[in-house]
Amino acid sequence: QVQLVESGGGLVQAGGSLRLSCAASGIIFNINAMGWYRQAPGKQRELVALITSGGGTNYADSVKGRFTISRDNAKNTMYLQMNSLKPEDTAVYYCAARPGGISRYDSSYAYWGQGTQVTVSS
Repeated sequence: QVQLVESGGGLVQAGGSLRLSCAASGIIFNINAMGWYRQAPGKQRELVALITSGGGTNYADSVKGRFTISRDNAKNTMYLQMNSLKPEDTAVYYCAARPGGISRYDSSYAYWGQGTQVTVSS
């Protein structure tokens, strides 16, 4: 079993920055792809960014150039640096992990964190 715990959410003004962290623990030797998804009130969960154990990345068009995903395999931790935040970035952000390669489909991720709230005020 794999446990994922997010941290770093909060309230920030538009144009500001936040850094989210996702710490993995448990049976993690077979984890390859990890990612960040978000869900705003009344909306479906959507992809934010993905990363493989080798550092390959994939971003949603809405965050390209503003968000950077990274991971420290030695610390079993994934990060999401969010810059130039907009009110439309307001959502609960979830980290996810799976043994296989990158997949854009959230249903393919077996492990999920509890989520961390990001609120961007205008």
